[in-house]
Amino acid sequence: MCGRFALVSDSAAISETFAVRNGSYEFKPNWNVTPGQYIPAVILREGRNSLVSFLWGLIPSWAKDPSIGHKLINARAETIDVKPSFRNAFSKRRCLIVADGFYEWKKEGAKKIPIYFHLKSKEPFGLAGLYETWISPDKKEIKSCTIITTKANKLIEPIHDRMPVIVPKKQERIWISDTMEDSAMLLSTLKPYPAEEMDCEIGMGPRFAQVKEGV
Repeated sequence: MCGRFALVSDSAAISETFAVRNGSYEFKPNWNVTPGQYIPAVILREGRNSLVSFLWGLIPSWAKDPSIGHKLINARAETIDVKPSFRNAFSKRRCLIVADGFYEWKKEGAKKIPIYFHLKSKEPFGLAGLYETWISPDKKEIKSCTIITTKANKLIEPIHDRMPVIVPKKQERIWISDTMEDSAMLLSTLKPYPAEEMDCEIGMGPRFAQVKEGV
């Protein structure tokens, strides 16, 4: 699962990395992004990459209560095209959730130590995500998202059996395309990211002080 991640790149770096041409979203660098926060994401809008914000924790359009989002912060790649909570969004509403790294926890005695995973290049990357729009009874609109997970690669496997899907750069445009309907091609994107292109560090020191294990 993915219950905590980091986003410390500024908006200029994000816009350059993801070729953003529409929209903007101001945010503070955060080493401890948590479910229930609004987070930056890239979608395709009018043929251009746009930066928007979504509430982390997917609320399906048919939900009676927005609290369901607390249980839907992640979606398993293996069932994403059939599970009622995600299949419509998988078909029509895919996004890239912007991150610099993410955490899993290693147990050492009575303690759990955060391990921070990131690209060797230390560049921001796009996590495969889905989004929905939920309308409350009083007509309030909430746009929310979930992060897709898959089996862990060799780097992460000793710590956890799952990892968030990092979308390879050459497949980003395909993933967020609003005209792509080839489920097999989309599902083929949801694979473990190459371990040799990633690195990790033990989450010690001031910047990790507030990082707590995800739900």
